[in-house]
Amino acid sequence: MLKISSALLVSLLAGSAGAQTFLAATLTNASENPPTVPTTFGGQPRPASLGTASFFIDSAATFMTFTATIFNIDVNGLQTPNDVNDNLLNAHIHAGPAVTPTTNGPVVWGFFGSPLNDTNPNDVVIAPFLSGVGGTISGKWDLPEGNSTATNPNVTLATQLPFILNGQAYINFHTAQFGGGEIRGNIARAVPEPSALMLLAIGALGLVVVRSNSRNRAAAV
Repeated sequence: MLKISSALLVSLLAGSAGAQTFLAATLTNASENPPTVPTTFGGQPRPASLGTASFFIDSAATFMTFTATIFNIDVNGLQTPNDVNDNLLNAHIHAGPAVTPTTNGPVVWGFFGSPLNDTNPNDVVIAPFLSGVGGTISGKWDLPEGNSTATNPNVTLATQLPFILNGQAYINFHTAQFGGGEIRGNIARAVPEPSALMLLAIGALGLVVVRSNSRNRAAAV
């Protein structure tokens, strides 16, 4: 019987996941620069908007996927038909050498509205909540994509990865009321969910079992 110590399992897990990168962001009104206080079109307070986002960069750094779930922002313009203030207009990732959690930076990749850079191919999937206001948006930043402009040329995933990995990037959701951004979250390294770690561990353990059985068969010949 093959016995795997806990130390070996941890080592296998680290080796399997070490080259991959997980990141996360918590989006709030207070994280915006300047902070935002959402109201309805008529000036009454509306529920604070917020959200979370998770990111994954593959081991070869050829793409970055993300999934963001946002609350109290109308993602399709139909969830609060009597109020346009909370309508989602644009959503981007911002990054740059001068970006900090409290400093603004340029758009380097747009995935909703304008600019739309998730086009090679277009991987954006939008799933509005079946009840309530908000939804889930996911996409994939491929190597050729990026929001190159005259003032910020040569923007690709490769050129922005150093900033993203160094905490100099944020994800931003812009609404009709707050064209400069209603909720924002700094992108930082994160520990993957336990379920993801377990899948990696099972895969690593399977490789060990296969290799061990191969060696045993070879020794018996």
